[in-house]
Amino acid sequence: MKDATYWVQKWKKKELSLPEYYTALNRQVTQKNPDLNALVEWDFDALLKAAQNFTITEEAPFSGLAIPLKMLGQEKAGWKSTFSSRLFKENRSAQTSNFTNKLEQIGFIPAGQTNAPEFGFKNITDPVLYGPTRNPWNLDHSPGGSSGGAAAAVASGLFPIAGASDGGGSIRIPASFSGLIGLKPTRGAMPNGPGGFRGWQGASIDFALTVSMRDTEKLFYAMRGNDKVAPYHPPREEWETHALPKRLKIAYSTTSPVHSSVSTEAKQAVKQVCEELQSIGHELTEVTYPVDGEQLMASYYLMNGAETSAMFAGIEAQLQRKMKPSDMELMTWGIYQYGERLAAKSYVRALNLWDQAAFEMETLYKHYDLFLTPTTAFQAPKIDQDLQSDAIRAQLQMAGQLNEGELADLIDAMFEKSLTLSPYTQLANLTGQPAISLPTHVTTEGLPLGVQFMASKGREDLLFLVGKILEEREQFKLPQAYK
Repeated sequence: MKDATYWVQKWKKKELSLPEYYTALNRQVTQKNPDLNALVEWDFDALLKAAQNFTITEEAPFSGLAIPLKMLGQEKAGWKSTFSSRLFKENRSAQTSNFTNKLEQIGFIPAGQTNAPEFGFKNITDPVLYGPTRNPWNLDHSPGGSSGGAAAAVASGLFPIAGASDGGGSIRIPASFSGLIGLKPTRGAMPNGPGGFRGWQGASIDFALTVSMRDTEKLFYAMRGNDKVAPYHPPREEWETHALPKRLKIAYSTTSPVHSSVSTEAKQAVKQVCEELQSIGHELTEVTYPVDGEQLMASYYLMNGAETSAMFAGIEAQLQRKMKPSDMELMTWGIYQYGERLAAKSYVRALNLWDQAAFEMETLYKHYDLFLTPTTAFQAPKIDQDLQSDAIRAQLQMAGQLNEGELADLIDAMFEKSLTLSPYTQLANLTGQPAISLPTHVTTEGLPLGVQFMASKGREDLLFLVGKILEEREQFKLPQAYK
């Protein structure tokens, strides 16, 4: 398969030069990106110059490979840093993020920037600034979000790896919708900073979208590690070598944690994986969903509000003026107004809920190696599918006049349809545990759906194990470009 490892071996064996590869890549970008809108920034001349001056080394596992960066937090000095917001349309990064620095240290050449929703708040990608990104499986559908541009770039075959990030499923949701592998590592396992180290209080983390388990595992072990300044670090288990079980004990559930509907296809995807793993001796046990999902989602929205309020306080100080509705999209305005009315004690209680959920999940992992669910409850929505309503948009226009309780209800209603599509991914962000979406199912409409495995903190090795088992048994349903 023509994954990242394949291409890196090509030029390490001198079977292909970097300028040849990048010239062909530019032709593909020119041909495909106008339909996809995956890349919102692309400078071929700069990339070709970087390739011509690049020294390929055996030590760097991804030496010479191009990787697009997400237009949301994956900064490179001098490059655009818009957060997909009109407010920052011409903003450029003053410094390179530690995550991007690490990518370069292990051999990647940053190339282009991918589309994302404004400030990453959506599970689809359609910012006003850049317009919608389309799914390579079917251009009438979204590739998901917030790493939607990254997903389209990989699923189309342009890049075998793309930088992505995940604060509530933003790697795993587009992986499910686009037929890719999407790992969200353990909280604190990836480089972050230096501009900020907490990332939604540890819920948000950078990694990538991939198409093979060997690339996923290689990338994780090459990237892992963090600055001593960082407030979150994975447990010691993540750095230890474990004897992997020959017989995995896996708990599973297809019940929505927020009691919303789940498609027959999503349930079938889990059933197929259960049957496949059982057929080779692994133990699968259906369990009741282990946490109160509705309570956790309320705490998640509260965190979004508080963090957005703090973010805009900094922006107001920088711009020396107050924010107004026209500065941002309606969804962002509603979240911001909610945050403006929250008390500090409410935020502390919300974070305490996350810790309790982590305790409950770690208790589950005393009895099981992994927890399996659908990644998303439905296939990718259509580009023109309305995930809100005119009534909600009218309320958002008046958000500045609502009280805390009214805004809490509005935010819940605003996200209801989106959450119905993807109710399973947020848990791992709040508990800090690793999770992976694997591309094991294609619906009768010809669109992919992933299954999600979660593990105890620091046990990415178990996620890699189950992924490799399913990959080797030819259970992955990858995009056409990789077949």
